Amino acid sequence: MNTPTPTTIFLVFSKLALMGFGGVMPFAYRALVEQQKWLTAEEFAHYLALSQMLPGPSICNVSLMVGNRYAGVAGALAAVGGLIVGPFFIVIGLGILYQQFGELPLFRNAISGMAAVASGLILATALKMAKSLFAKADWRDRRYRLKAALLALAFVGLGVLQWKLVVVFCLLAPLGTAAAYLIGEKNG
Repeated sequence: MNTPTPTTIFLVFSKLALMGFGGVMPFAYRALVEQQKWLTAEEFAHYLALSQMLPGPSICNVSLMVGNRYAGVAGALAAVGGLIVGPFFIVIGLGILYQQFGELPLFRNAISGMAAVASGLILATALKMAKSLFAKADWRDRRYRLKAALLALAFVGLGVLQWKLVVVFCLLAPLGTAAAYLIGEKNG
């Protein structure tokens, strides 16, 4: 693989931002893992996990890490710039349209349909990521059982109990870190 230039990074992230309007992460997975092959599925999951611990939008944090990995500060700036420039102008235009036509039933129905599509894309990406986490699972290994338990607890906390993300994260991140450390100590 050739090392991508800041220009290439800008163009890839611009395309992501314009394709994934309303939810870029599914498109980011496809572009970075499946198309460009800049990251493995496991690396993407690690970058995403780290990005969710940092302040700011997760996709911006992922883009900074990927851009920096391949082209340093210039790559990081190119990646974030690619994410922001196109959508900035689109949001301004859509804001103007919403002010003019936001009360029309056709407009409201279109937004509702887009929300359903975005939810499906996010679910499909989550399933792909979960599949990659367990692709080589040996269920006798405690680490895989721990990952499955944390995944299930996060799903229950966010999806079923509808706790805030920060609450679930603050409960599960220390628990998962401590458990992984203890398991590593026993296996080491």
